[in-house]
Amino acid sequence: MVLASLRARWAGFLGAFVAVALGVALIAATGVGLAASVRAPEREPVRFADSPVVVAGRDTLTVPVRRGPETRHVTKRLAHPHPVDNELLRELRRLGPLDPGRTHPAQTRTDRTAPDAVGLDAPAARVRAAVAASGTGARVLTGADRRRVDPETERDARALVAVNAFLGTAGGVAAFVSVFVTASTFAFVVALRRREFGLLRAAGASRGQVRRWLLAEALAVGAAASAAGCAGGTWAAPVLARALVDAEVAPPWFTVDGGPSGFAWTWWPYQLAFWTGLLVALAGSWSAARRAGRVSPVEALREASLDTGVMPLGRRVVGAVLLAGGVGLLAWTLWTEPSELLKRKTYTTQPMILSTGVAALSPLLVRHVIAAFRRPAFLVRRPAFLARRPAFLARRPVAPARRPSPLKRHPAAALTLARLARANAAGSVRRTAAVAAPVLVTVATAGCLLGSAATVGAAKATEARDRTAAQLIVTGDDLRQPGRIPGATVAASASTAVFVREDDDTALLRAEARAVADPAAFAATHRLPVVAGDVRRLDDRSIVVNEEWQRHRVGEHVDVWLGDGRRARLRIAAVLARGTGDNGAYVTARNAPAAPLDRVDVRLRDGADPAAVAAALRTTGGQVRTAGEWLAAEYPGMKHQTRLGLHMLLALCLAYTAISLASTQLMTAPVRAPELRSLRLLGAAPGQIRLVVAAEAVLAVTVGAVLGLAVTLVGLGGLSAGLARLSAPAGVVVPWDVMGVCVGVLAVVAVGAGVTGCRRPAA
Repeated sequence: MVLASLRARWAGFLGAFVAVALGVALIAATGVGLAASVRAPEREPVRFADSPVVVAGRDTLTVPVRRGPETRHVTKRLAHPHPVDNELLRELRRLGPLDPGRTHPAQTRTDRTAPDAVGLDAPAARVRAAVAASGTGARVLTGADRRRVDPETERDARALVAVNAFLGTAGGVAAFVSVFVTASTFAFVVALRRREFGLLRAAGASRGQVRRWLLAEALAVGAAASAAGCAGGTWAAPVLARALVDAEVAPPWFTVDGGPSGFAWTWWPYQLAFWTGLLVALAGSWSAARRAGRVSPVEALREASLDTGVMPLGRRVVGAVLLAGGVGLLAWTLWTEPSELLKRKTYTTQPMILSTGVAALSPLLVRHVIAAFRRPAFLVRRPAFLARRPAFLARRPVAPARRPSPLKRHPAAALTLARLARANAAGSVRRTAAVAAPVLVTVATAGCLLGSAATVGAAKATEARDRTAAQLIVTGDDLRQPGRIPGATVAASASTAVFVREDDDTALLRAEARAVADPAAFAATHRLPVVAGDVRRLDDRSIVVNEEWQRHRVGEHVDVWLGDGRRARLRIAAVLARGTGDNGAYVTARNAPAAPLDRVDVRLRDGADPAAVAAALRTTGGQVRTAGEWLAAEYPGMKHQTRLGLHMLLALCLAYTAISLASTQLMTAPVRAPELRSLRLLGAAPGQIRLVVAAEAVLAVTVGAVLGLAVTLVGLGGLSAGLARLSAPAGVVVPWDVMGVCVGVLAVVAVGAGVTGCRRPAA
């Protein structure tokens, strides 16, 4: 009976089948990508390819922290690894000739007199003994571990972290949208088959039998869709890997093809995807099956065409809880930790909760939103000059004609059709909500994801522009110290880091910092958001921190570990606002002697020649740019890789929503046949009926867009409030173009599917 039902209603289950299949395919593809990124293939060393043993300086910092009653040791990578000790180099030369390794354009030395690593051809045991006797903490690397000192290793590690973040987000969004679309499809199927379930109950079927019947249909659809999705995932995984490489998100060598032996460790993504798809189908139909089991024979047989009872108590409670939970979580995060609102995981998950809550309450909101599209009263009343027929027209005889139908005789037939479409949309709440809910999710996802990323990027750019008081900026990997330049204030700085124990000494945190050569000149070329103290008082025994630090009072001492691992007790000279995260710590250049100079800020005095100053700055070996050029290059608002990744996620959501809309419109066509035939009997032409159906589809999509825009404004409003709490530039960037494209595409799909489905009844 279940298979016969699926064959008879295949069009109704097609949307759920495709949605689950696409979700399983994406989960499988992202799972294979995650497996490939976690267990990346071992690559041959490049810098010391000809040396079997490599000795490198210490590059880690180990600090004890408290974990309850016990003490644990936490290890962090140093910002400036130590060079190999000179005494150790002399001992190593006794074991064999030393190899400095192949040079690389991106390679920089932490010390100009001692190498950071050397290679030699000697027994590894003897090398380890010599290193242990030196007590310098140097590392002995052999085999594939020699690649750790290659310049590309750290860059590839950062790229793999970005790949993991993107694939994890894509898999989460795929699972969420799959559950949402599947649940919407099965809920609408139950609404359309209420009379059928009532007849089954009248024929003697129990509530449990009706529930098991619908769950069996979901199980069959989910199993077939999951199998098809796993097959699609085997094709999608290499395509996704190539797309990530082409977009420069993944390193050039990244691939998911592990060869014949690779399948042994990539089988689990397909298992995970298959059972996730099956669980999604059952979870999406569970609520609908329970609702179907509660249909009584009398209720189904006396049901009118007008939708009633569309909001049962359970759905009201679930929707209210989700909506209150989403808003409450946003308010709690805003109050306790506003910086969390700036992170991608936060502005990706919070819109899901809000969208689900609003979608659950959409049948209750549909009529209120539709009521807002009524014409104003002054447009409803007929103008006075048209109330009477002109005298010269009254004298003319009127030729007898066949009496037209009421719809064709009306002088404002288009407005009549529009009112009819609005009345149908308001009366058929289930159908309108089934179309509006997927649109709501897509618009909210597009607005919150792209809008949040663009808002954070714009805040960072504005913050950087407000901090910059220099006219010229020089950047490079290893700049030469500039001399005195007439007519200019020159401030050189280097990138470094400091380590501090926070949360009552239970965590070791790394804080990005800048090493400043001249604090007075640095204060003249920067407008730092100082909330207490004075940056010009920075010296070798002090530090500048921001409000995010646990200890952030001026004059208070804080124990830190510098970028090279040395421990220091520094006095807080000034405190900066938290901002968007770019207001790091500041130390003097003597507290970071191994940090290579990478930036020079120059402020011109009155009467100075910019061209002459720029020519003098070129001797540093870096790129000389104006402040505007540097800001445009370093703070574009949103990085290309981020924008491309978000567009890929939105394309996924758009595909899901288009499938859901087409499925819903095709499912409603047979049910609407009597209604459309009644319009035909009243005299409506086939074209007018199609216009009514198209107007209903456009109105339902508009309702979803309005609700999605409301969710977007709530999310972006919370983000803007969070920026204000962080003393950062508070603003909102709404991606109207992307949201408009999504709404336009979905409107075309909804209208096309609706008109296609009503061709036969309208004929």
